[in-house]
Amino acid sequence: MTTQPVKFYQTGTFTVGNRLLDESQRSVQANMERTNSLNSGHRACQGCGEALGARYAIDAAMRAAGNQLVAANATGCLEVFSTPYPETSWQVPWIHSLFGNAAAVASGIAAANRVKGRKGVQVIAQGGDGGTTDIGFGCLSGMFERNDDVLYICYDNEAYMNTGVQRSSATPPAARTATTPAVGKRPGNVAGTGKNLPLIAMAHGIPYVATASVANLHDLEAKVTRAMGISGARYIHIHVPCPLGWGSAPADTIKVARMAVESGLFPLIEAEHGEVVDRAKIRHRVPVDEYLKLQRRFAHLFRPERDTERLAMIQAVADRNIARFGLM
Repeated sequence: MTTQPVKFYQTGTFTVGNRLLDESQRSVQANMERTNSLNSGHRACQGCGEALGARYAIDAAMRAAGNQLVAANATGCLEVFSTPYPETSWQVPWIHSLFGNAAAVASGIAAANRVKGRKGVQVIAQGGDGGTTDIGFGCLSGMFERNDDVLYICYDNEAYMNTGVQRSSATPPAARTATTPAVGKRPGNVAGTGKNLPLIAMAHGIPYVATASVANLHDLEAKVTRAMGISGARYIHIHVPCPLGWGSAPADTIKVARMAVESGLFPLIEAEHGEVVDRAKIRHRVPVDEYLKLQRRFAHLFRPERDTERLAMIQAVADRNIARFGLM
């Protein structure tokens, strides 16, 4: 077979250059044996963080499970853009659940596998923040409480993007959505509302909880791989910017995600049985202003005049995260 030397590739990228690295340092996507479980042909928006996160997460899970994997998917962006009837981009046994019961459906699949003696088949449930933190919260809590042998992955784009960018309980304070418009004395989402699902999952005492981001795909893959090697209920919360809903440039998806991490607004942590066991230290801390300015959903905080009070409130959230999880 004729070969050609690879030239002019940076080994730090997620492209061909990864193949110049030692195998232990390569991403799953740099391996020719990757499964492409979420294949081409889907209808995700340009720059979609969720499509990127799901591709890496599921390919990493497939490798860890020896390609013995079943996925249950809640209604939402990921389901809609990947399975426009009668087509599908999934190259893995995949079932579409209702908006709120992906965790319950996955628990049922795991129970069926157990009854049938299929010990090598693993189960993943997937949902967005709406189907996870809101509509599916009860089913997810039940899955945690029973310690069902399922990995649940939440792709958090911080609103109901598929139905028109409505607020969810993962929407950050002051963000503009269709249901929290930038009008009135305090425009955008009300501060002090919503819920933190990773902390709630930790409170259940389940074997493994982690947060991840498309800003660090090696870290994302490593956490999925680790979760697949653990029995019982597991939860990974992945931050996935949405250019359409956030009003950010499609080319800036990774930049936006990285600044969420580096500002402290989205800590990257791992927890076992309710206790934090690892965290990703912030390398170059940035003020939250730099992160917020990249998104039109926060434009009202900067014009016609700077909203110093609420910017300070958001900065305080990041500061608390940094102190709480020891990120510096």
